[in-house]
Amino acid sequence: MAGRFKIVVLDDDPTGSQTVHSCPLLLQWDRATLIEGLAHPSPLLFVLANTRALAPEAAAVRVQEIARALKGAMAELEAFTHWLIVSRGDSTLRGHFPGEVDGLEAELGPFDATFLVPAFLQGGRTTVAGVHLLHGEPVHTSAFGRDGLFGYGTSFLPDWVAEKTAGRIPADQVELVGIEELDAAEQSLLQRLAGLEGNRCVAVDAERPQQLGALAAAVRELTAPSAAEPWGRPRRFLSQSAASWIEALAQLPPPPLAPADLAQLRRADGSCAPLPGLVLVGSHVPLADAQLELLLAEPGCGGVEIPVAKLARVLEGPVPLEMLASLEQAWQAQLQAELAAGQTPVLFTSRGELQCRSAAERRRLGLELAALMARLAAALVPQLGYMISKGGITTHTLLADGLGLARVELQGQLLPGLSLVLTPSDGVVPGLPVLTFPGNLGDPATLRAAWWLMEGRAGSAPAAAG
Repeated sequence: MAGRFKIVVLDDDPTGSQTVHSCPLLLQWDRATLIEGLAHPSPLLFVLANTRALAPEAAAVRVQEIARALKGAMAELEAFTHWLIVSRGDSTLRGHFPGEVDGLEAELGPFDATFLVPAFLQGGRTTVAGVHLLHGEPVHTSAFGRDGLFGYGTSFLPDWVAEKTAGRIPADQVELVGIEELDAAEQSLLQRLAGLEGNRCVAVDAERPQQLGALAAAVRELTAPSAAEPWGRPRRFLSQSAASWIEALAQLPPPPLAPADLAQLRRADGSCAPLPGLVLVGSHVPLADAQLELLLAEPGCGGVEIPVAKLARVLEGPVPLEMLASLEQAWQAQLQAELAAGQTPVLFTSRGELQCRSAAERRRLGLELAALMARLAAALVPQLGYMISKGGITTHTLLADGLGLARVELQGQLLPGLSLVLTPSDGVVPGLPVLTFPGNLGDPATLRAAWWLMEGRAGSAPAAAG
């Protein structure tokens, strides 16, 4: 087995691998799948838990289930004397904190500290003096801070921790590792981190990759088996982070495939002509709305809309299964018509957020929508050369349920933050490229730019920003 160091990332949706490449993403965590993933030569293993789609209690149960399975697989292999665990969450602070790290502490602890590292530098998410920023503005003032399920009232991370833990961890008990400390001498940072104990919560600043690199070097040194010599014992650290911290920890070489090469992974027919694509847009944040609008204005794209309010009425009606089957047939016919006309079908949910009676109802509707889109997409897969899937829950449901996959292989990033994965050789359609597109990433032109690249029209593609 290659290497004795592994970073295992529990990802709350399929988009957290957006800064790395050449590693497996697991959609299941049974013994055989975990052992296969751990045996991969990459130092990285992602387990796609999809917990952001669940209620808090169910998310905590799933994290503990994965942690127990992982502990068993690690013990069976006896191959890794040095490994780190990361709970990857959203860079705009949405998700099940502290429930997920609490579950990891219960199963895999005790830890000396939990690092809170929400910076995603490629996407304009930085942390300065403990305040988390989105393109320079406090993130709680954005639409993400007002999220109906995961909203919050502050961008100052110690106060955010106190809010999310309902005061269990007071703000004055959250330590800060500031930019000056990360830019200072390595030895002082090592000494600071070596003094942490009792699973202290530590919020981390970051404006530049070098700052996360300094922290990563210290963490790797202090957690290595050899740390017993200079530091008394190896430390045990847990992380709740966005994607940039994973990149810093992994220290990967440059990706083997450039974006243009990734686009060339598009499947072709028997005569080597490229097969058409399909775009799914389940995310309904304002940025996704703007991106969808520009894409639908392209002459080569044809939209097929799923009216969310209508679907909700059908699901609550007297014969939901029969009515839904009839609607699915109609939407499937529309998608086939777009393909027959030489267009790229764009399957999207109606815009805006439907007001639901409860958080549970909203989650149920979201899962029903994702499952519907996955079924519609899966029926087209044999005809397709690629897919672009926007929205974490949409993408996870597509891969795990629509395509029935246990794993996919991450290739790299087509654009900053947009990861391209390939379905495995034993999949229903082997080697199908799927571009995983977070709902909250880019500028209005990014979705259109990604489509242009996958269509091989990169010379005319508009610029995309992270």
